[in-house]
Order: sequence, then structure tokens, then C-alpha cells
Amino acid sequence: MKPFFTRWFVVVDKWPGLTIYQRFESLIALVLSFAISLIILMGLWQVLREVFEKLVLQSSNPLDPKTFQILFGDILTVLIALEFNHTLHYVVTREQSVIQTKIVLLISILALARKLIIMDLKETQPNQLLGLAAITLALGITYWLLRERVDRLATLPQKQSANLTPTEP
Repeated sequence: MKPFFTRWFVVVDKWPGLTIYQRFESLIALVLSFAISLIILMGLWQVLREVFEKLVLQSSNPLDPKTFQILFGDILTVLIALEFNHTLHYVVTREQSVIQTKIVLLISILALARKLIIMDLKETQPNQLLGLAAITLALGITYWLLRERVDRLATLPQKQSANLTPTEP
């Protein structure tokens, strides 16, 4: 991931060729990227502190389900923020004009995985599990459909060019 200031220089270089809305979009994405970077740093500090506290000071077993849930919940939160910040990078540098649906779906699936890891199944109501299962299924099907569409579009030019080239007997 490129450092924040490198992103700023990319925006400055491309600034003259951008429309007013593209400038607005880039500035908003840059500010959000900065804010999320701060959140990532604070989250990383929290993860390091939690690991030190649980594993060193309290000598907790890292395989204890409660310790595992806390530590991996924190780690996944930082990873989700990192991935979201990475997607904003594309908007800031104008590599993509908007955040891609496929990336948002992957972040949602990662957030759902985090939720499932930190859940205490003894405390969870069956209707909550059913709801999470439905969301998981919906996100999985949507991601699969998007991937199928992208794969089909990617092979389309190859098929068209194959039809245009003469075949050997």
C-alpha cells in the first residue's frame, strides 16, 4: 500500500485534468483515507496491547475460545480497515472512479467472518444464526454471480478474436 503522502502527490499531479466532481471525490477519498489510517494505527495499538496483556501479563492460553475470539476479532477489525483503506487508494489515485462492488462484497464477507468468530454461540439466539446464515448465503451468491460475470467478460474478447482468426485444417 502506498503511503498517504504518495497518494497526495498523485492527486496533485492529476489535479489539472480532473473535473470539479473528480476533484471533490478525490479530496473526500483522501480525507477518508487519512481518517481510516488513524483508525488502523489505533486498532493496531489495541491489538498489540491486547496480545501483550492477554498472553504475557495474564498468561492466557491463546487457544482458549474467549481469548481467541478477542484477539482475532481485533485483528480482523484492523484487516477490514486496511482493506477498506486500500480500496480508497484506487479512488484517490484515480485508478478507479468509484469503489468496486466486488471489493465491497469481499469486505462484507470479511466482516461477517469476524462476526462469526467473535460470536458466543451459547448466548446467540437461533434467529440470529439464521439471519447470519442468510446474509452469508446472499453475499456468497452475489459474489459468485459478479465473479462469473467478470470471468465471462474477460474471456469474451478472446473468443471474439479466436472467431476472427483463420483456423488451420
